[in-house]
Amino acid sequence: MRLRRNPEAKPFLIRHPRVFVPAAEHVSEWRGKWKSRFARPDLPLYVELGTGKGQFLAQASLRHPDINWIGVERIEEPLFQAVKKAEQTRAEAGEDPDNLLYIWMDAEKLPEVFANGEADRLYLHFSDPWPKKRHAKRRLTHRRFLDLYARLLSSSGDLVLKTDSRSLYEFSLEEFKETGWTVVEWSEDLHHSPFAESNIATEYEQKFVSKGMPIHYVRAVPPRFRDDR
Repeated sequence: MRLRRNPEAKPFLIRHPRVFVPAAEHVSEWRGKWKSRFARPDLPLYVELGTGKGQFLAQASLRHPDINWIGVERIEEPLFQAVKKAEQTRAEAGEDPDNLLYIWMDAEKLPEVFANGEADRLYLHFSDPWPKKRHAKRRLTHRRFLDLYARLLSSSGDLVLKTDSRSLYEFSLEEFKETGWTVVEWSEDLHHSPFAESNIATEYEQKFVSKGMPIHYVRAVPPRFRDDR
């Protein structure tokens, strides 16, 4: 469903101290230096690609203050909601750890903003499955994206995927295999698996689970043989 445009979103995001807007500033200047933007630059850096309305990051950044988090989102309305949700969640918890930032951009531009080896984990939560075969290259687990992720991840980094789409799940497993990634955890029904206990649900996830739909889950690590990272 297409979100209704909110005239408050753009000026809010441009002014917000936790939001970086490539169209309005030289975000590429922070390439390779994102950890230095946080109060504790020694912590691991986890990046969610496609933050949506932000429930995951709002909860994860509070539950894990020992991790620095960045949410990447290209559409202004859901990003506006994500930032507001994080503020509300932190106010309700009476805590405001300085470990959460957002970047307003398309995932296609990741190499322009992140240096090789800069991220310690990438999250793909309920990405568009692009079900038509001719659109396969747009899927965020297509091999062209996996090669990009492999370069951005640190030597111990990994990628986490959650999706309600069986076809995207199967496509992703095949792409991981063909590109040399190693799948270390997987489930065709996350909420009835050993991985459920540590899971933090997104808005979409709660909706799908309430309808009895299984959530497919994968954690994979990229090939470690690259010498051009």
